[in-house]
Amino acid sequence: MGFETFLEIEPYSLCEAEKEPLLVRRLEELTQHHRESCPAYNRILKSVFPGFDGPGLEGIPFLPVRLFKELTLRSVPEEAVVKTMTSSGTSGQAVSRIYLDRATSANQQKALVKIVSSFTGSGRVPMIIADCPSVVKDRRMFSARGAGILGFSIFGSKKFYALDDDMRLDVEGLREFLETHQGKPVLLFGFTFMIWQHFYKELLRLKQEGVTFDLSNCVLIHGGGWKKLQSEAVSQRDFHDRLQDVCGLGRIHDYYGMVEQTGCIYMQCEYGHLHASVFSDVMVRHPLDFGVCGIGEPGIIQVLSTIPESYPGHSLLTEDEGVLLGRDDCPCGRKGTYFKVIGRLKNAELRGCSDTYAADYQ
Repeated sequence: MGFETFLEIEPYSLCEAEKEPLLVRRLEELTQHHRESCPAYNRILKSVFPGFDGPGLEGIPFLPVRLFKELTLRSVPEEAVVKTMTSSGTSGQAVSRIYLDRATSANQQKALVKIVSSFTGSGRVPMIIADCPSVVKDRRMFSARGAGILGFSIFGSKKFYALDDDMRLDVEGLREFLETHQGKPVLLFGFTFMIWQHFYKELLRLKQEGVTFDLSNCVLIHGGGWKKLQSEAVSQRDFHDRLQDVCGLGRIHDYYGMVEQTGCIYMQCEYGHLHASVFSDVMVRHPLDFGVCGIGEPGIIQVLSTIPESYPGHSLLTEDEGVLLGRDDCPCGRKGTYFKVIGRLKNAELRGCSDTYAADYQ
C-alpha cells in the first residue's frame, strides 16, 4: 500500500475501526521493506523481535528512538540521500541522524500540509517566525529546529523573522509587517521557550512602556517541549492567558513531534488534547514489560508513522511519558487517538527544540 492512499483521506475523518486496518497493512509493509533494505535494522529484528508478526498495531516492532544517535539506520543507498536531519541536543549531547531521500522528504511535507491546514485553513497567509533566519542556512544538513521552521514556512505567503541573530525582537520590523497585513489572518510559528523568552517578555516590556501590538488576527503554532517553562512555574494555561493579555493572541495550538518522524506531528485541539492523524498513531507502553497501557494509564509513548521509507523510523519508542485520553470521542469532533504528554522520562536527555535551546540559554 503506497503512502498516496493516506493523502486521499482527510486527516481526522476515520474512526479506529476504519483506520487501524490501513495502518497495520502499511506498517507491516514498511517493516518488511526496512528489514530487507537496512542491515542494522534486520539484525535488531532478529535479535529482539524474532516473531514480529503479532496481531494489529501492538505487533509492529519498535525501535528505541535513542538508537538513531548510536547507529547508522538507512534503508536507501547513500547516494539517494538528499537531506540529513539532526535532532536537537544540548552542548555535548549526541544527536540523531535521519537520512531522507526525495520521496520521504516530499511525503513529510505533504503530510504536514494536510495536518496543519485542517487547523488553519487552506491557502498561504502572512507568517511571523519567532526565530532568527540564520538557523535555516544549511539546507542539506540542519537541526530539528531548522527543519521545523522550513517545514512550516510552506504556509507563509510572506515571511518575517521576528528575531535577529542575537535573539532580539525586531520591533520596527514587526510593526511594519503587522501594518502591511492589517486585517488579514497571520500565522505565528515558533518554539515554546523562544516564544516566551524572546517574544512574549519583550512584548510585555514594551506594553509597560506604552507600546502595544495587536496580534488578535494571528494563529500561533508552537512546539519543542515545556520543561524549562514548567521549571519557571509557567503552565500551558498561563502561557495562553499571558499571550492573550499582552497582544490579544487567542488562537494557540501546541504540537508534539520529533525529527525522527518529521511530518507526522500531533496537533493540539481547542480542548488541549494532542491528536493522531490518519498518517500516524500513538500507543502507550508499560515501562517494566512494554505491555500496552489502557486509556488513562500512564506509560512510555510509542509513535507510529506511515511516512518513513528511507530510514526505519515508522515505529519508535520515545523517551517521553504520556497517557491516552481516548479514541474517536474528543469534544472537538476529530476522530482517532488523542493523548497528552506528561514529560520526559526520568534521566532521559533533553531533546525538544525548545527545551534544548533553553538548557543552553544564558
